[in-house]
Amino acid sequence: MKWVCAVAAVLLLAGCGVQSSGVGDSGAAPTGVAPGVTLYFVDRQERLRPQLRETGRLGSIAEAMSLLLTGVGDSDLRTEIAATGTTHVVVTSAPGLVQLMVPVTIDDVTPLGIDQIVCTALGVHVQSGGSRDTEVQVRFIQPTEESDKRRTCPLTG
Repeated sequence: MKWVCAVAAVLLLAGCGVQSSGVGDSGAAPTGVAPGVTLYFVDRQERLRPQLRETGRLGSIAEAMSLLLTGVGDSDLRTEIAATGTTHVVVTSAPGLVQLMVPVTIDDVTPLGIDQIVCTALGVHVQSGGSRDTEVQVRFIQPTEESDKRRTCPLTG
């Protein structure tokens, strides 16, 4: 029992002498959890591949969708989403669901292109602190049965 008291006393005394350092300036606050946003494109083997688009911050799902619809940039990857003059995507969220209204028809996108959209949206959602169990509905400018489907990224399942 004496040794327990001795150890406790040593530990208490060891904590003495610690001084507070006060408030310090460590520079600008972070603007996001990433140096950019990860977009998903397609490689020569018909597989989804991530591509970091260095924007200086993660950004929103809507911003990521706009970048995705802009295209692959200088890369050997390709997109399965037809080019469109409009890159604005409307994003709404509810618990467990992200809904995207994309400015294309179902005829403008292949099934792999839909996966590009879903994986990009979920990547931003999860990296922003959202649940990995969230699903995505991709709604097109013309009504289609595909708009009712809830999807997950095939790369995470």
